[in-house]
Order: sequence, then C-alpha cells, then structure tokens
Amino acid sequence: MSEPLLVAEHLQMTFASPDNPLEALADATFAVGANEFVSIIGPSGCGKSTLLRILAGLATPTGGQVCLRGEPLTGPDRHIGFVFQHGNLMPWRDALRNVMLPLELQGVPRQEAEARAREVLELVDLPDFGHALPRDLSGGMRQRVALARALVHDPDLLLLDEPFGALDALTRERMNWELLRIWQARRKTVLMVTHNIQEAVFLSDRVLTMSPRPGRIEQEVVVDIPRPRQQEDLYIPRFMELTRILRDSLR
Repeated sequence: MSEPLLVAEHLQMTFASPDNPLEALADATFAVGANEFVSIIGPSGCGKSTLLRILAGLATPTGGQVCLRGEPLTGPDRHIGFVFQHGNLMPWRDALRNVMLPLELQGVPRQEAEARAREVLELVDLPDFGHALPRDLSGGMRQRVALARALVHDPDLLLLDEPFGALDALTRERMNWELLRIWQARRKTVLMVTHNIQEAVFLSDRVLTMSPRPGRIEQEVVVDIPRPRQQEDLYIPRFMELTRILRDSLR
C-alpha cells in the first residue's frame, strides 16, 4: 500500500437509546493508500454505511478517530466526495446545475463552475444531458450525475455507499465499467461499500470484510489481478478463487 491518505483508528459507534443502546461499530481499524481502490463488504446491518458516514465527517464516532492526510477529521471536508445509493439529486435542478451545486456552495464564479461541471459530465459520458431533469434520466444516468457531482470539486477521497445497489444487473455491470474507466482517468482514492462480491473483486486493489453487528474489520484480501482489468478476468481461476475466499469469510 502507498502512503496512507485515510486512516481509521479503533472506530466505535453506539446509538444512544433509553431502552436499548445500539452498538453499530465495535472496532474498525484500517488505512487506505493514495490512489488506491478499496471495497468493504459485510452482512446487512453490520455498520458499513455508518462507517462510511463517519469517514465522510457526517457522523461523529463514540470512540476512535479518522485522520485524512495525517490530520484528524472533525466534520465534512471539501477534499472528500460522497455518492449515496440513490444519488440524492435535487429534482428541480437539471443535471448541469446538480453537478454545479458543490462549486456554488464554495463560492466559485458561475462561469468557472459551469465549465468544470460540463467537463465532468463529459467524463461520465453525459455531455448531451446537462439540461435534463433527474426524472427524465435512467437510474444509471442519475448515478453518473451523482458521481459527476462528487468529482466536480476534485476531491482527494471518493466514498461510494452501494452506489449501484438499486440498479438492475445489466445496468450495474455497465456502471462498473464506467466507474473503472473514470477511476483510471482520474486516479482518485476510492473507498466503496458494496454487497456484491464479484463487483468488489473486479474493481478493487483490496477488499475488507466486516463482521456482523457490532461491526469490526475482520479480514483483508489483496486483489492481485493485474490492471487494467478486462472482461475476461471475470472467468480466470484467480478471480474465482478470490470470490470464494470472500464468500467463505462472510459465512
């Protein structure tokens, strides 16, 4: 692994309740290197999304800390981009203005913001849909707009929370190729939560597995399949072996 960009140290999260406090995370410790693509898999309800929200600065852990480039993370940071499972696009804004939103909040001049938004719409292969409203876009296109919005302010770290989970199988497969193409073009540091073991192996340099709630990082599997990845890699013995190892680790 290269020099760590993100370090999570003994993260714990307990949601307070007068009757029955819920311990979502027990001890999550790991690091992600610069320009690395890492996936996290685990059973439903193990705290994966909670972990990602902590790493984004959107939630404060009850124990442990997160460091970004060696500095403690105390809240949302402009160097972190986040893509939610359902995109969370503003329905009254067209695709271009949805992508421009982070730049508007940063006070970037409108002409510059629009030029940068058009550039990332080109990157996600939607140059002709800038004036389309979210309701007029397919599920895959909406997720590409959400991805463009997360990339437009050039973050160091991109967090993806099951970004393709709501898509049908064929669209999800196409989006995997799109994400791989974009990652290879921009070489961002990516941390993705997914339930799909095949997706995790195909996209990632490493895959981390989590235990049932309360979540812990239990295992690290290095994906030693050379890049750039090809469609044929899905059928080679090593790919199948890695998916078996990960599947066995979740049982």
